[in-house]
Amino acid sequence: MATYPVRHKETGETKEVKMSIHDWDQWKVDNPDWERYFTPQNAPGFGEVGDWKNKMNKTHPGWGEHMKKMANMPGSTVEW
Repeated sequence: MATYPVRHKETGETKEVKMSIHDWDQWKVDNPDWERYFTPQNAPGFGEVGDWKNKMNKTHPGWGEHMKKMANMPGSTVEW
């Protein structure tokens, strides 16, 4: 079950509705006066931001050397 934060377009009332992602599209059709509403507290997370190569090198010693070897293999599409 997913939780969808919503806000009433006219009154500004906010609430969370819980339902299957498959039911969400129908709920929007049935409730046109409501819209998705995100705040910093309920916004979906997007994971870490930054240079993944540097993070992998710091957390996994030897990762850079391994990737360089893979990039040098004939026919490799790995970029390092």
